[in-house]
Amino acid sequence: MKLDILVFAVHPDDAELGCSGTILKEIAAGKKVGIVDLTRGELGTRGTAETRDQETLESSKILGIHARENLGMRDGFFKNDEEHQKMIIQMIRKYSPEIVLCNALQDRHPDHGRACELVSNAFFLSGLPKIQTELNGNAQLAYRPRLLLQYIQDNYIKPDILVDITEFFDKKMECIHAFKTQFFNTEGDGQETYISSPNFLKVVEARSREFGKSIQATHAEGFTSKKLLGVNDLMDLR
Repeated sequence: MKLDILVFAVHPDDAELGCSGTILKEIAAGKKVGIVDLTRGELGTRGTAETRDQETLESSKILGIHARENLGMRDGFFKNDEEHQKMIIQMIRKYSPEIVLCNALQDRHPDHGRACELVSNAFFLSGLPKIQTELNGNAQLAYRPRLLLQYIQDNYIKPDILVDITEFFDKKMECIHAFKTQFFNTEGDGQETYISSPNFLKVVEARSREFGKSIQATHAEGFTSKKLLGVNDLMDLR
């Protein structure tokens, strides 16, 4: 299946927190979107890998995405090396997306920045024909998408692009709440963590409103780019 947008997320729930409003908006516009989670989030203080698997399925149904896979890398200990790069390359070549989204350039969680570098390196290498990968025993063709963007997560990073997600903000929060073991809910239990505090989700909303204010919208999501971006028409700019 060829996708329009492929989202890489080091932990299940990263895509929901960072760019699910944009995912929902693009799907509503008829685009095909998929997510590849690098790990099962097994080092999370609350819940288990198995509960995260179930929560991921629930969130995926709400999002209405066209594909979701988990590469089973080791949470906290994956490396930006040839083995892991080829796993990413295989997914890029499998889905041949026009646009790739990935974790933030740097963030509070060290996995986020490392995943960004891993995906960024693989994004380039995927276009080199002499790097060979297979899928189900069949050789894959070299392929490089036209654009790589990083979604902004916990740390504030000045965005290069802001996407108006006002119409989809409530559904974004529904996707986040699907991860019941991770975020605050009145029936939750277990050790309190940084993200299980009720204040954490208030900050998610505050960031969304802050970004929205900059483009005269109620809610927006921000993205960064390592290269200069262009438009075909000045009227495309908001």
